[in-house]
Amino acid sequence: MRLRLPRWAAVTAALTVLAGAGTWTAVASDDPPPVHRADRTLDVDGVRLDTSYFTGDGDGRRPAVLLGHGFGGSKDDVRAQAEGLAREGYAVLTWSARGFGASTGEIGLNDPEHEVRDVSRLIDWLADRPEVLLDKAGDPRVGVSGASYGGAISLLAAGHDPRVDAIAPRITYWNLADALFPDGVFKKLWAGIFFSAGNGAGAGVRPGAGEGPATGETPATAPAPGGATAAGAGKAAAKPPACGRFTAELCSLYQRVAVSGKPDAAARALLEARSPSAVGSRIKVPALLVQGQSDSLFTLAQSDAMARTLAANGAPVAVDWTAGGHDGGDQETERVERRVGAWFDRWLKKDASADTGPAFRVSRTGGVDSTNGRATTRAATADRYPGLASGTADVPLGGAPQTFANPPGGAPPAVSAVPGLGGGLSGLSSLGVGLSLDFPGQHARFDAKPQTGALRITGAPTVRVKVTSTAADGSAVLFAKVYDVGPDGRRQVLPAQLVAPVRVEDARAGRDVTLTLPAIDHEVEAGHRLRLVVAATDLGYASPAAPAAYTVAVQGPLTVPTAPGLTTRAAALPWWVWGLPLIGLAAAAVLLLTARRRTAAPAPDPELAAVPLLITGLSKKYKGGERYSVKDLSFRVEQGQVLGLLGPNGAGKTTTLRMLMGLIAPDEGEIRVFGQAIRPGAPVLSRVGAFVEGAGFLPHLSGRENLDLYWKATGRPAGDAHVDEALRIANLGGALERAVRTYSQGMRQRLALAQAMLGLPDLLILDEPTNGLDPPQIREMREVMIRYAAGGRTVIVSSHLLAEVEQSCTHLVVMDRGRLVQAGPVAEITGSGDTLLVTLAERTPDGAPLPVLPDALVEKIGALPGVGSAARTDAGLLVRLDGADATALIGELVRLDVPLTGVGPHRRLEDAFLTLIGGGAA
Repeated sequence: MRLRLPRWAAVTAALTVLAGAGTWTAVASDDPPPVHRADRTLDVDGVRLDTSYFTGDGDGRRPAVLLGHGFGGSKDDVRAQAEGLAREGYAVLTWSARGFGASTGEIGLNDPEHEVRDVSRLIDWLADRPEVLLDKAGDPRVGVSGASYGGAISLLAAGHDPRVDAIAPRITYWNLADALFPDGVFKKLWAGIFFSAGNGAGAGVRPGAGEGPATGETPATAPAPGGATAAGAGKAAAKPPACGRFTAELCSLYQRVAVSGKPDAAARALLEARSPSAVGSRIKVPALLVQGQSDSLFTLAQSDAMARTLAANGAPVAVDWTAGGHDGGDQETERVERRVGAWFDRWLKKDASADTGPAFRVSRTGGVDSTNGRATTRAATADRYPGLASGTADVPLGGAPQTFANPPGGAPPAVSAVPGLGGGLSGLSSLGVGLSLDFPGQHARFDAKPQTGALRITGAPTVRVKVTSTAADGSAVLFAKVYDVGPDGRRQVLPAQLVAPVRVEDARAGRDVTLTLPAIDHEVEAGHRLRLVVAATDLGYASPAAPAAYTVAVQGPLTVPTAPGLTTRAAALPWWVWGLPLIGLAAAAVLLLTARRRTAAPAPDPELAAVPLLITGLSKKYKGGERYSVKDLSFRVEQGQVLGLLGPNGAGKTTTLRMLMGLIAPDEGEIRVFGQAIRPGAPVLSRVGAFVEGAGFLPHLSGRENLDLYWKATGRPAGDAHVDEALRIANLGGALERAVRTYSQGMRQRLALAQAMLGLPDLLILDEPTNGLDPPQIREMREVMIRYAAGGRTVIVSSHLLAEVEQSCTHLVVMDRGRLVQAGPVAEITGSGDTLLVTLAERTPDGAPLPVLPDALVEKIGALPGVGSAARTDAGLLVRLDGADATALIGELVRLDVPLTGVGPHRRLEDAFLTLIGGGAA
């Protein structure tokens, strides 16, 4: 029965304001307009929901947006997105779901009678706000978005409440039973993580280590684990302590399935009833479906089911496959949130000019967005969603029937995805690193012949096999996966680290089964081969405890989808890219004629003639941007240095490099290279080599012909090119004489490096030079940079691989949100053993907040005997020792009444980087 909630006569009486009523606070920022936030605790059916309401300046009514958070998180996780939407003219309401953050109640996994009903009550509240646009009395114009747990609630809200006008769910599920019990196999590792997060009072499940930032504490208003809640106290009291915040029925479900290792019909029915698929036929509003490719929890098959159902309902649907997901990788947060904003502009503001993007988009490795200068992934797009089986091609598999064993207890298990592993194994698979493990005697494998040309797989491959089992009940639990195997036949990569479980019944006499492999977007290079592996175990899933033997025989080819309707932003840029120096000169001339500020270039500074780079007060804001991409940036680079430019996505690194190359002009500040000011087409740029946006090569020409053509376009003498030295560094071998269209991504990267090194420039700039390279090639790139700088030249490299930066760079510049955070030698920033991190108490023993250490006290600590410096960071106090030891430092800090809670070494670049930018992994 559809949940239709009556309009309340007096919403303000039913939603009792318990705290923070009308307390408006301005969210401060240097540049964007202010956002006002009101924190309120709303009483909904006896449960207290902690909410925040965001609005920007401006008169008149505006559409509203509800933002849900991920499992284990709270409303604070979506605050930044809420502020951005408020600045764009929306009224935004965020809330902590039942059992999370400061909200009371029990976790019901988006129970229609509780969590979904809560959303309808929040919509009731929005309907009474004077600044919210109404479609009719009691019906606000409202959209709902959120990631994972919050994404599911957006779908459920659209299916249960007809007042929802548009949705944008992200990395979420369509059928929770299918997600946790795929094909009848228990996804035990992910289920255990969720149950632990629910028991841990918001321990958090973030992409890459769960879903959203975790509070790490039990709020004062929350029930103690196993205790009573504001609603249903008697029911909660009967639960065993291990249930934590979950309802008793969910607790019973998990314990029952975890013990048996096999889902029962009641467990499936309960999860399906709380899934969006249960109300799928009623979801008819415009939907932007964002799903992650690096996601073993909610796979691409979940968003495929959403897309097909909603499109059949007649709803406008767009599908976006991002590079990240619950297993880690690039979450593309900034791009995705921009697209969500555009989606709501189109369907809530009714702005027909809003660019909502293509009907289908899939992110692929590498590239720079030339419209805003920020690092991004390349994209393949189509004007219709192709599904998971478009444009299939058959790949024959070889191999006789093979018999293998399910070991007693299902151990040791094979390894594919490892949920919660920071950074994600799936991200490494895109670099050609295979970390999967299949034990001998526990799997069958069937190989195809090497590919004669590149093959792009986009969708879910399938294969027909015959399975025979010796198990007492005749069943088999199998795990199928397709590897990309290198030319040597040994190095194999599991795309996105994904595996497809399957339960086969009645297989004593053999049974034909069609295996549907995980949906992926992956290119198999020429010379590589596909390998089908069918294993008896997998770390993430429950296998039968009883030993058995399985026999698998391939009954046909591996059928792979190729999605031929996709168009890709090509790795080789248009033909005119090789003429970039000439275009740069023409652009410089245009700028001289049309720039609003016609100023002559400053005279060279003789005192800086030997300084490769000096940046002073550099600032840049792109047209239409909300904030500065680079703001008041200053640093200096000396000869012989390998400088690493570090920062999270959106830090301004690529914008800085583009200004350094003269491709774009700064709004303020100055860049000097060897004492000469940089302007588009400046002569000193001939001393600079760069690999910023990736080189564009003519695919029909050989690598050598492309390099010769590029150098001719510069107009410089052929003898100055030093082609042989550049090629020796690139180490392309015989491939240099082949057409570039036959090159792998790694070979293109090395050819691009050779092009950047033509002329042996005194300053070499590399932006993400290791994209597409395998570990040996990454090591070679590291050695190249070190050797290049050893001759007195200078290298600037921007990279996300912190371990590589730490090994190859001598100095660092760390940026965050366009500003300089720290600059100096690597040893100084990482500490190299003589830097300690002092963690500080935030509250007194009686709970009163402690003030931030005053600057005078920090200076006094830095001036202590044996202390080189002291600096305040988000994680505490960073103290560099210069003769003193840790024991003496602790004594001095106690004497100065510093509220320290711990002192430890601060050594790794990753630790230093995360401390400096004040956050967790991307």
